[in-house]
Amino acid sequence: MKKIVVLTGAGISAESGIKTFRDANGLWEGHDVMEVASPEGWNNNKELVLDFYNQRRKQLFDVVPNEAHLALVQLETRYQVSVITQNVDDLHERAGSGNIIHLHGELRKARSTRYPELIYQWDKDLNVGDNCEQGHQLRPHIVWFGEAVPMIEKAALEISTADLVMIIGTSMQVYPAAGLVGFAERAQKIYYVDLNPTINYELGVANNLEIVSEKASVGVPQIVQSLLAL
Repeated sequence: MKKIVVLTGAGISAESGIKTFRDANGLWEGHDVMEVASPEGWNNNKELVLDFYNQRRKQLFDVVPNEAHLALVQLETRYQVSVITQNVDDLHERAGSGNIIHLHGELRKARSTRYPELIYQWDKDLNVGDNCEQGHQLRPHIVWFGEAVPMIEKAALEISTADLVMIIGTSMQVYPAAGLVGFAERAQKIYYVDLNPTINYELGVANNLEIVSEKASVGVPQIVQSLLAL
């Protein structure tokens, strides 16, 4: 069974109604990114950071997976599929994908500020005073700017064993995630689905790249149907 590794970004979730946080001025919902997505922002104003992610978490319950998420699940009938996502929503899980690596964390989880291995499913508001079992404040289970990406090595190993790679809805400009395609040395083909595809160095040197300049909900089902017909 051939292996397909899928790398997804904000574009696939945006079609379900998930806000992509950053606007044209580089602000996230009116906040400087460092105020709400950095260790410094957390130390300066925990209430602001918690409220920001509480609002993002609530939004998840008003959206559903779209055609792109659902099409990826169909691939599992014929291929071994791994999804590496930069998104912190749970739309891939709800669509039914079985093997998902979250590079940047998950909105519906919280973790201990002292013991990062203590991770909890969390679907309600997270507030100051919500502690782990060892008595330490909980924080969003999100990788902030300036923090290491714990799952990047696992993701690199996954993509290094791919027969096919599909990139969906990402600018391929944010590292280290954008550099993952450089590990796809054995991939026979790399599909890149995006309305405004950006070719970074790793993609630029790939001789097996196929660009599909469509939104995810259109381009992904097209590729999936062609792969299933092989």
